[in-house]
Amino acid sequence: MDLEAYDERAQSGPCFVCAFLSGHPDYRHETVFEDEDHVAFLDRWPTLPGKLLVAPRHHVEHVVRDLNEAAYTRLMLFVREIALAAEAVLGPERTYLYSLGSQQGNTHLHWHVAGLPPGVPYREQQFHALMSENGVLCPTPEDAATTAAHIREAVVTQRASRRREPVHHGA
Repeated sequence: MDLEAYDERAQSGPCFVCAFLSGHPDYRHETVFEDEDHVAFLDRWPTLPGKLLVAPRHHVEHVVRDLNEAAYTRLMLFVREIALAAEAVLGPERTYLYSLGSQQGNTHLHWHVAGLPPGVPYREQQFHALMSENGVLCPTPEDAATTAAHIREAVVTQRASRRREPVHHGA
């Protein structure tokens, strides 16, 4: 990964989420799951296996002030749903959820879902595991498609399971 080229593209190129959603060939990502308001896709430069990004479909920049309570809640439930599916597939020791971005680059609100594999030494966890400066993984397109398909299947299975759960009213 060329970090200087990445920074330049993030700061001077189009919004990467909007470009991806519009089908721009230079901003292709492997879609994992989507609904009418949100999209989850594999990170193009993952630092951990199966690292995902989750974003609103419409351009939103501020997680706190640009979403009303209902939209924020729906987004966070979608992030959780994707994270649970990724956990079911990847079996991480811990799942990191975080939102980054800047008004100077990568402005479109997006959440990172990154599962820490079991056995990673403590000094290589947390921030170290998330920083591209410490290296990125290079899954093949076939591996990315397979990972996306497995996580997608887990989301569908979770949704089907929730529909079958009995609803309890009151105590």
